[in-house]
This record gives sequence, C-alpha cells and structure tokens, in this order.
Amino acid sequence: MPRFIVTGTYTQQAMQGMIESPSDREKISRGLVEAVGGTQEAWFATTGSSDFMIVVTVDRVEDVISCLMVAGSSGAVANLQTQRAFTSAELTEMQKKAGTLASAYSAPG
Repeated sequence: MPRFIVTGTYTQQAMQGMIESPSDREKISRGLVEAVGGTQEAWFATTGSSDFMIVVTVDRVEDVISCLMVAGSSGAVANLQTQRAFTSAELTEMQKKAGTLASAYSAPG
C-alpha cells in the first residue's frame, strides 16, 4: 500500500478549541484515514513550519486528497501538504529498474 506523509498547521480557531477542550488529534485523524480503508502509521506534533506530521498508508492517492479536503474544509487546519514516501527497499528496487532502463536513454548533445 502506498505511504504518504501529510503535514499542516492548525488555525487560530483550532488552537483556541484545543485549549478550551483538549482532544486526542491522533485519534481523530486515524478515524478519517480508516474511513477510506487506510492505516495511520504515525502521528506527531511538530515544530517549525508545520504543527503536525501524519504518516498514512492508503491504496489510492484520491482517498488521501479526499481526507485532506474534509480536514481542510473544517477550517481547523491549513497549509496541508502531502508527499509520497518510499522505504529503502522500494528505492533499491527503483535503482535496479533504472539500471535496466539506462540503455534506452541518451543525453542531449
């Protein structure tokens, strides 16, 4: 199953809500991911340009985008970004495939 890393920031409205009524944001995001048949592998509160990072496995990227649309439309999160992630073993297989494809390409000049 493809793995994705999702990052984002909380809005002022969300932060106010978390102060007034603390909630387990990992559990909330897990429910959304599981609703599309995915698995949430990890959830982290982060520092820097993002407030959170979530690692999910989901069969279809369209399902990831649908989840982001739901979360984003709530007004609670912003700056949502998604990256496809690959394991070291997957990268090794890509390198092997690239080796078999190399003869099919010629650089310009």
